[in-house]
Order: sequence, then structure tokens, then C-alpha cells
Amino acid sequence: MEVLVNPILIPTAAFAAVLTVFIVKTAAKRGGSGEKKRRYQPVAGTIFHLLINFNRLHHYLTDQSRKYKSFRILNFTRSEVFTADPANVEYILKTNFPNYGRGSYHHSILEDLLGDGIFAVDGEKWRHQRKTSSYEFSTKILRDFSSVVFKTNASKLATAVSDAVNSTQTIEIQDLFMKSALDSVFKVVLGVELDNMCGTTEEGTRFSRCFEEASAITFYRYVDVFWPLKRLLNIGSEAKLKNNIKVIDEFVYNIIKSKTEQLHKSRGDWPMKKEDLLSRLLEKNETDPKYLKDIILSFIIAGKDTTASTLSWFFYMMCKHPSIQNIIAEEVAIATNTNESSCIVDIAKNITEEALEKMQYLHAALTETLRLYPAVPLDGKLCFSDDTLPDGFCIRKGDTISYQPWAMGRMKFIWGDDAEEFRPERWLDANGVFQQESPFKFPAFQAGPRICLGKEFAYRQMKTFSAVLLGSFILELSEEQKSIKYKTMLTLHLDGGLNLTASNRYKVK
Repeated sequence: MEVLVNPILIPTAAFAAVLTVFIVKTAAKRGGSGEKKRRYQPVAGTIFHLLINFNRLHHYLTDQSRKYKSFRILNFTRSEVFTADPANVEYILKTNFPNYGRGSYHHSILEDLLGDGIFAVDGEKWRHQRKTSSYEFSTKILRDFSSVVFKTNASKLATAVSDAVNSTQTIEIQDLFMKSALDSVFKVVLGVELDNMCGTTEEGTRFSRCFEEASAITFYRYVDVFWPLKRLLNIGSEAKLKNNIKVIDEFVYNIIKSKTEQLHKSRGDWPMKKEDLLSRLLEKNETDPKYLKDIILSFIIAGKDTTASTLSWFFYMMCKHPSIQNIIAEEVAIATNTNESSCIVDIAKNITEEALEKMQYLHAALTETLRLYPAVPLDGKLCFSDDTLPDGFCIRKGDTISYQPWAMGRMKFIWGDDAEEFRPERWLDANGVFQQESPFKFPAFQAGPRICLGKEFAYRQMKTFSAVLLGSFILELSEEQKSIKYKTMLTLHLDGGLNLTASNRYKVK
């Protein structure tokens, strides 16, 4: 889907130049003489630089971060501050957490898709959802239930790969991960067998397509200064977004209605096993359909797009580093006590909590993938009152500040001279045991009070899928020389997918 450079909607170069001059002059007038002694981040460009570089946005921001650890992009009514400094990240995510949140600016951009879900709100709405979600994610019932779902869907995906091996077909692995992750999150969160992986539900396929398009258009709003006007007139990308959200909302509301009816019936006739998140929320009398829809969509974007995109980048790295792929396959065989005569089902069945704990190198390789290809490559907050950051630069009330996991993973001052190399060993101690880094240095899962509640669930899912696939197959890029690019959206998808060829790791299966 194309939502980007449309010559009809984007201003001409001359018009953009006039607006740029206006933005710079407006920024120069802000504050007055009383602010002359305050130091602000160097100006690296205007909103039009972000628009022009949208298809390579994270590369552009990384280039600026190499020049300045923190810098400003000028917009019409505010400065947009970007930082790759871990000290600043800790300050905005933890030390002075109350002063930095979504605010009305981010909420207005995200609201149409995510409503009042946990990723779009602050204050009491955020605290309530955080408390509820935190409790549910800590339950053994949900953990055990999700582990069974992950193993089942990993086996289904591996079977699809096996079919491709037998028919000598190439595999678009990102599409398979997206479908399988959606099946997993629907089962865990909603208790619904979507079976998007096998393509048996047209509604599920349509939902997935609309959700991806809506995510891309929503992120584009951050650089499209005309989106409010396009939304008002219902034209262009905003018209597409409205249509996509209609499909998304109707689909989720129908599931909520069906689940509510099942729960009411079960109270009168037979007990209903409440393992999925929606059933457990309904049991606690969380019955407002919009509230449930908003929280569900937040979990879907967290549980589907993030893990599926990370697995896609991980397998890209496995194909680029076959020796690492072999190390992990050997580790999986030892941890699951399987060998060349074991089948897909055997490997999946033997993936226990103990087996996953033994896969230290796999854990490191997935973490190294997240360092270079973070699922959420850019995340922003709104400053609620004038402040001074640890680097000595000031920030004004109403300005935005974004920390950059993508850029930070490539900074030599953070990771050393080999920052851009894929090296899982950097996460292991002398005994081969995984070692955590500061979440402010490695903010792939956020940090502080907003740190990702599903972090352990994400690792469990990614390790399960990786173990089943790498324990069963040798994977290679179908076109070794083809350049791989990302698609600029809320989460880091590979643009155009990832085409692989697979062969059985062992002759006897």
C-alpha cells in the first residue's frame, strides 16, 4: 500500500521553501530575550526534511544523531527534539517520568486507530490499564496457555515451510510470521481460533491487511502536516484510514459481542474455561465494548507486529550469518534433547520452560537483532513543562522529544566501534550466559514505568518459533544480492517481505 510520496498532495519545492522560512522565523521569535541564556539542541532541519526522507527516516535520523547526540527538527508550532543519549532516555522515561507523556499531540494522531488504549493515553486511563494488564500478564494461567498456543502455531508454520521444501517453492517468511503471530495473539488475547495462517477465514485476512495499512497511515501523520485537513475532507490517505478502521473496529466488536454472549451462557449452563485475556477481563466486569476494543487493539499491535517483524529481521540475519544459524540449531538440539531423527512435532513438544532457559545463545541473537532492528524504532513523548535535560540542553513545554532505538543501536559511543556489526556474543559473559544491558542503553522494550509488560511473552514466542524452524531447516535468502529495506510505519516491517528457500536440516525427518 502506498501512502507516501504523492506529488499532488505534497507542496511544491517553492511552497515548501516558503513554509520552511516561516517555520525558522517563528522558532526564532519564540521565547524572547528571557530565554537567551538557555541552551537548546542544535537545529538539524525542519518537518519538511522528515517528509522528504520519510522512506529512509531512520537512516536520516541516525545520520543526524552521529553529528549531534540530541538535535531539533523545527515544526510550525513546536520543536521536535530527537535524542540518542542514554542519560536523556533515562531522564524522560524514569527520572522525570511525570513530565513526559503522550499528551494531546500524540493522542490526536493515534486515537483513530488505538482509541484510548494504553499506548495512546496518560494519567488515570493509563494507570488503570497498566494495573489490569500487569496483573493478567503475571498469572501462571496466561503464561501456560500462551506457551501451548506458541508451540501449536510454530508447528503449523514449520509445516508450511516443510510443504514449500517438498515443492521447491520460495517462502515469504514475513507474511507467514505475521499470519502466525496474529493467530497467536487472537488466541491468547481473545480466545479465538482465527486460523489466518492457513487462510481459512476471509475476515481474518481482511482484518490483517487493514490493520497493517492503518498502522502505516497513522505513522505517516507524524510528518504529514496536512493530515487534519485531509481527514476533515475525507480524502487521500485519511479516507483510506477511515475505511480500514471501520473494518478493524467492526471485526473486534463482533468478537467482543460473541465472547460476552458465550460468557453469559456459560454462567447459566456450563463453566467456561477462562484462559484468554478477554474472558478474564469480562469476568472482572470490564464490559464497556469501546474500552475492551481499545485495549485489545493495543495488545494486537504489541503482540503481532513486534514479534513478527523481529522474527523476520532475525531470520534475515540468520541467512546473512549461516555459521550463527548452525550454532543456534545445535543449541536447540541439545536443549530439547532431539536429534536428526526427530520431527517438527518432537521439537515443539520438547520446548519446555527449562529448554528455553538453556537457549542462551538464541536469546542473545534475538536481542542483538532487536538492538539493530528494534520493533519500535522511534518513540516520542510530549513535554508538559519547561525542563532541562541531563545533557544541559533545555526543552520547552509543548515540544516533543523522541528517543531512537534504531539510531542508538548504531552509535559507537554506546556500543563501541563494532556497533553496526551483528555479534550476539556481546550479550554473553565468559560462561556463555546472557547478560542484560541497561534498558536506557537498549530501549527496545521501553523502560521505567512504561516498560513493556509483554517482554517475557515476546521472548518466549520468538524463541519457540526460532527453535522449531532452525531445529528443522536450513534457511537461505532466495536472492542473496537483493537489498532489504524497511517500511516506515509504527513498527519495523521489511518492505516487500523476505523471500527465503529452505531445506531439511537433516536427511531423515
